[in-house]
Amino acid sequence: MGTTADRIFAQASRLPEPLAREVLDFIGYLEARHGLRDLLSEDLKAAQDGAMRRVWENPDDEVWNDG
Repeated sequence: MGTTADRIFAQASRLPEPLAREVLDFIGYLEARHGLRDLLSEDLKAAQDGAMRRVWENPDDEVWNDG
């Protein structure tokens, strides 16, 4: 039968996409509730992602990608 994570994966894989997202949101809630994840920091990173992507992913910056 596998691990609990394997069983969760198998069941979540059969769900329609909207319900699978709810499961993922609930896992995030559990992680935050039990101190396994810092939601405030993750929200901040997600909010900055678009702006930082334009800064870091540009052709003029390729010299830094080799390091």
